[in-house]
Amino acid sequence: MIPLSIRHIAGLPEFSTVWQAMQDYTNARTAQSPDEIWLLEHPPVYTLGQAGKREHILNAASIPVVQTDRGGQVTYHGPGQLIAYCLIDLRRQGLYVRQYVAKLEDAIIATLAHFDLTAVRKPGAPGVYVLGQSVKNALYAADELVKIAALGVKIRNGRSYHGLSLNVNMDLRPFDGINPCGYAGLGTTDMRSCGQIIPLDQVAHVLSLQLKQQFSATTENAYE
Repeated sequence: MIPLSIRHIAGLPEFSTVWQAMQDYTNARTAQSPDEIWLLEHPPVYTLGQAGKREHILNAASIPVVQTDRGGQVTYHGPGQLIAYCLIDLRRQGLYVRQYVAKLEDAIIATLAHFDLTAVRKPGAPGVYVLGQSVKNALYAADELVKIAALGVKIRNGRSYHGLSLNVNMDLRPFDGINPCGYAGLGTTDMRSCGQIIPLDQVAHVLSLQLKQQFSATTENAYE
C-alpha cells in the first residue's frame, strides 16, 4: 500500500514560503518517499497560473499578486479558505493527469455531500460548483453554477504539487477584484453562504479522509 502523510500546518503561512517548500519536497523525493497532503490557510493573496493573464486581475487593491508555476489563471486565497496541497507520485499511483484532477474533484464533492451540500463539475472548467439555488441571500439563477472550490496543479517528473482550495467561511469580496479562474462574471461562494457554518478544522478532517480514500489505504497524521 502507498503511504500517505496528512500534515496540518497551523497559522497563516505565506503562500511563497509554502510554494518553495512544495518544490523542495518534490525535487528531493525518491521512489520511496510518501505522498503528502498539506492542509492550511493563507493570508490574503492572488495567485496567477504559469500562463495566467494579468488582465484577469481587475483590482488587486492592497492584496499581493504572485505569479506561480501551476496551471490555470487567477484565484484568491485568504483566511477561512481550506487549502489542500497534494504532493502525489502520479506514476506510482498509475494516474494520468485527467484522472488525478477527477480524484481531487471527487474528494471535494464527497466532502460537501458530507455536510449536506450538493456539488457538481462544470464541463471544460476544472473545479467544483454548487447551484445558485443553494446560495442563500444571493441573486443567482436557480440553475446557475457558482464556484465553491478551485483546482490548480503542477506536475514535475510525474509528481504533483499545488492542489485545491475549498471556500469554507471567508470574506468573498476579494473575488470581485478578479475574473475567477479567468471567467468574467463567474459567481463565487462558500459553505457559510450555502447555510453550512462549519469550523474549518472539521471540514479539513473530512476532506483529509476523502483524499485518503482517493489516494491511499494507509495514512499518518501530523500537526505542526
